[in-house]
Parts: sequence; C-alpha cells; structure tokens
Amino acid sequence: MTNLRPTIEAAWENRSLLQDETTRKAIRAVIEELDKGRLRVAEPGDDGEWAVNDWVKKAVVLYFPICQMETIEVGPFEFHDKIPLKKQYAELGVRVVPHAIARHGAFLEKGVIMMPSYVNIGAWVGSGTMVDTWATVGSCAQIGRNVHLSGGVGIGGVLEPLQATPTIIEDDCFIGSRCIVVEGVRVEKEAVLGANVVLTQSTRIIDVTGDEAVTYRGRVPARSVVIPGSYPKQFPAGEYNVSCALIIGQRKESTDKKTSLNSALREYGVQG
Repeated sequence: MTNLRPTIEAAWENRSLLQDETTRKAIRAVIEELDKGRLRVAEPGDDGEWAVNDWVKKAVVLYFPICQMETIEVGPFEFHDKIPLKKQYAELGVRVVPHAIARHGAFLEKGVIMMPSYVNIGAWVGSGTMVDTWATVGSCAQIGRNVHLSGGVGIGGVLEPLQATPTIIEDDCFIGSRCIVVEGVRVEKEAVLGANVVLTQSTRIIDVTGDEAVTYRGRVPARSVVIPGSYPKQFPAGEYNVSCALIIGQRKESTDKKTSLNSALREYGVQG
C-alpha cells in the first residue's frame, strides 16, 4: 500500500500520468485490493470514529478513464460498461439470486446474501448481511455485518468530494423498505429505520423520547428506532410541513439481535 499511494496521488494531480503503464497497474492493484477486502475506502477506528482513505477514492475515480467500454454477455443478457462484473461467488461463499449484480471492486464478505439487487464499486458489505430485492448499495458505501437492507432501500454512493465520508450502515442495523440513506449519513450499530425513512446530511433526526426534543444531523445514534416524520416550517407562501426523521425509542438490550429487527418496530407499532 505504501508503494501504491504516491503513484495514485501523483496521477490525481497530473492526469497525463494515466498514459503510463506503471500508473495503470497501480490503479488496478488498488481496485483489486478493494475487491478482495484487503483495502477499504473508510475504516472504523478503535474510538468508533471512521477514517476516510481519500487516496483510495481517488483510485476509484481514476479507474474509470483507464477502462474501455466493452460488451458483457451473460447468457441472453447483455451489458455495455467499463467495469467488469464480480465473479466466483461460490468461492467467496456469497449467495447471489438472479438478477443480483455486483461490480468488480466491491467487497462482499462470506455469508452475504444478495437478492435481485446492486452493489457498486468501492462498497464493502459485511458477513450475514442481506441486500434485499431491488436494494442498491452505492459506490464506496460501507455496510456492516448482520445488516438487513430491505426491499427497495437506496444507500447512496459518495466519490466526491474526496474528503467526504461515505454512507455508513454499521453492524446489526435494520433498514426498512424503501428507506433512502445518502450523502455520507452514518447509521450507528443496531439502529432500526422504519419504512420510508429518508436521511440526508440536512435531514433533521429528532429524538422525541424525552421531555425535550434533541436534534441530530448526519448521524443516527446506536440502537435508535426511527420513523418518518415532519415539522412545520414557514415559507414566503405560507407554512408547510417538511420531512424529518423521528427517534421514537431504543432497541432493548434483552432482545436477541436476530429476532429484534422486526420486533423492535412492532413494539412501537411501526412497519418495516
């Protein structure tokens, strides 16, 4: 890695270096490391905070101009793209249901289940996680272990700005149907999002469980149970309701993680 980083940084500053074969090999080597899970775009530290490897994101961006468009045929299906598809799922220990697709450069840990869904380059998906039907995991998103991304969930990708933290879903989270989590929002361990929650960096995430509301942005605290909500806001044309997310409770320590995903929602009368 110490040899690859200077080469990537130099090519980022001087794109003419993309014509050099040494540079191209370095970029491909980074993508291969991402694909095998030996390198990550972002990594959790011992303090629980996440560090972004900017230079790795640069390699992902630089990978596109050095790749050529080509036709990919899979049985009767045809694709036309620059990035090859991920292969050898049996060796990886990953269950992939037709028509699930992952791009080369995305890492799927052993035990991942992909229903018809999509995982983009640079993403990291942990063991025991299910990417359910028509769910999408964007470029460089970090999905923890034993996560359930329910049907139609959209996890946003982040390549630029380079210093931006990618969207992060930590271990043991449950993301309900049709949720959208984008712009580098971080959902901390064991949190539960009810159906149709939309989270961006500007979304108000309001804890309404106490005597006074507490507002977060860009982060869902660990073990929170979250549902869609709204609050009134004054505009020149009048007062209208604006979407937000409401923290209505916490998952219980006593509840088994494997059974608490949907039950945590049922306790509060919320659908997943």
